[in-house]
Amino acid sequence: MNDHPYAFLALFLGVAIAFPLVLLGVAWLWVRFFQPAKPGPLKNSTYECGLAASGETWIQFKAHYYLYAILFLVFDVEVLFLLPCAVAFTGLSTSALVAMLAFILLLAEGLVWFWHRGHLEWK
Repeated sequence: MNDHPYAFLALFLGVAIAFPLVLLGVAWLWVRFFQPAKPGPLKNSTYECGLAASGETWIQFKAHYYLYAILFLVFDVEVLFLLPCAVAFTGLSTSALVAMLAFILLLAEGLVWFWHRGHLEWK
């Protein structure tokens, strides 16, 4: 196996591509030949937790839910970016501390903007 230094990687890549394709092919053949489609009104109906579907399907949600979710994600990701800086705080250079401070100030500016626009008030 010492013919080429990348032979193992080529073999690994080939197996990594072939394995899921073979499994998808077997699943497709199984569905095609052993499990024929049996459409009907009961099978094609909408299923909602065992109950018959009723009411309008178009439900309008308030955008405030999404704004709170986005705001939570922004500040949640902030923690992930700042955690490595906090762990290596004593070994960081001055430029890294300035970059960290600029990042925090930009996020604080976004928080003030959300607050000023009234997006943090539940209506």
